[in-house]
Amino acid sequence: MAEIDRAVNELGLAALLAATLNVAATPVPHAEILEFVKPELARQGAELEVKVFTDYIQPNVQVAQKQLDANYFQHKPYLNEFNEGRGTSLVPVAGIHVEPFGAYSSKIDSLEALRDGATVAIPNDPTNGGRALLLLQRAGLIKLKDATNITATARDVVENPKNLDFKELEAATLPRVLNQVDLALINTNYALESGLEPTQDALVIEGAESPYVNYLVARPDNEDSEAIQELARELRSDAVRQFILEKYKGAVVPAF
Repeated sequence: MAEIDRAVNELGLAALLAATLNVAATPVPHAEILEFVKPELARQGAELEVKVFTDYIQPNVQVAQKQLDANYFQHKPYLNEFNEGRGTSLVPVAGIHVEPFGAYSSKIDSLEALRDGATVAIPNDPTNGGRALLLLQRAGLIKLKDATNITATARDVVENPKNLDFKELEAATLPRVLNQVDLALINTNYALESGLEPTQDALVIEGAESPYVNYLVARPDNEDSEAIQELARELRSDAVRQFILEKYKGAVVPAF
């Protein structure tokens, strides 16, 4: 009887995993990590299709509209802000990795060399813009009205001894304007895509203790499906941990 139950359970698992999973991701490192787990998912009976995006809006929009099953590119503060602003109810399924956020320059080699009135580019979305300002505050360049506000903007800067001139730009464009500004605060996925080495090129970078864990995200109607849960298990496997450590050498840090 136990063998029959086990066989039924295995058949049920195979049936649940038979459908194709369509998952949105930004190119680096998210899509690369998904491609790494694709063969193992195939062995489990699940076909994974990775849809690559270069922005932070459409991956959420298309999951919310049920055009895609899940996405993997964002941290919880961004997800919470998106849900609140767009009226969506996307949910975090599993935390996978942290990408320590960094400040980069093609004009100076230390923050001490930052000139008075320097132009500093930061992401224009609330959570990543706030994250950038918090990093600059920890580096001693500015002081914010609320030292813990993850959605702070340039208007919340109360002390700015170097008279830094903040430019808020779409996160994906920041590597492309690096030679036009004195300093740019860049998300690690975009830094890696542009050929920067965060652990070597960043003038200041978050530590591995950063709270900005990147999550596999789905909807309330499919978050507990066997296929999504199997993907979450594979993304948090020892094999993925080793892949991240060896491939990204500290620029991406496992969060499990």
